[in-house]
Amino acid sequence: MTLKERIGVDLGGKRALEEGLAWAAANGVHYVDACLEGAPGHLNAPAKWTVPRAAAIRAACERDGIHLGLHSASAVNVAETSPLLADAAEQYLATYIDVATRLGAAWIVVHGGYHFTGDFAARITASIERLERAAERAERAGVRLLLENLNREPEHAEIRYLAHNLAECREYFSRIQSPALGWAFTVNHAHLVPEGVEGFLDAMDVRRCGEVRVADSHGKWEEHLKPGEGTIDFARMFKRLEGGGYRGHYMLAFGSLDDMLAGRERLVRSAG
Repeated sequence: MTLKERIGVDLGGKRALEEGLAWAAANGVHYVDACLEGAPGHLNAPAKWTVPRAAAIRAACERDGIHLGLHSASAVNVAETSPLLADAAEQYLATYIDVATRLGAAWIVVHGGYHFTGDFAARITASIERLERAAERAERAGVRLLLENLNREPEHAEIRYLAHNLAECREYFSRIQSPALGWAFTVNHAHLVPEGVEGFLDAMDVRRCGEVRVADSHGKWEEHLKPGEGTIDFARMFKRLEGGGYRGHYMLAFGSLDDMLAGRERLVRSAG
């Protein structure tokens, strides 16, 4: 595949997956992420995936050469420790894996959850253990989980995402050895921490990277800007990744579908 063909679009959860796949096919997009929540009328909710509907999704992806992934919600706290809610977090991940199997989705972007500053140790332990169990389940199902490095919160925020900086990401990947757990490298999130994009690529194993998520940012707070509106050096990003042997897909996550199509063209030009 050319670089352009490897740059996909995150459809989110605002439209039925069938509609999103038809748009992708019409615009030559071969990689898409989709969320199982948030669509009007919950059209993509897990309970909506009947056997015939799931079969139709698989057939459409095969016919149009589309690689499908799912993207779970970062609002769901995978680091949950409270009774009842901890069980729900467990079931949430299991459900995503089960639906991915039905739809033929090859990967699921997952998150480490969040903590409340004073309970960091308990939360990160719960998160790692829960994702380790999910990875074992995903391995049996033939699905790959991709842990996303999430965004840094403001300095005085009480709530903070786990796996947001290099040290925390390395903790997850050193403790979870399952081949079913890979990395979703979100470039604009890496741009928010001192180590930056370069630091992540220097220290992390790109061979575990299954998706590079792309949006621009000024590096001050969470933003998903169109390429060129922020300060990320995408030419250098492509040089480091492609030169380092990365041959996976990229996933655009900013603006509208039309914005992402235009952004794909700009990124291809920036890569030379």
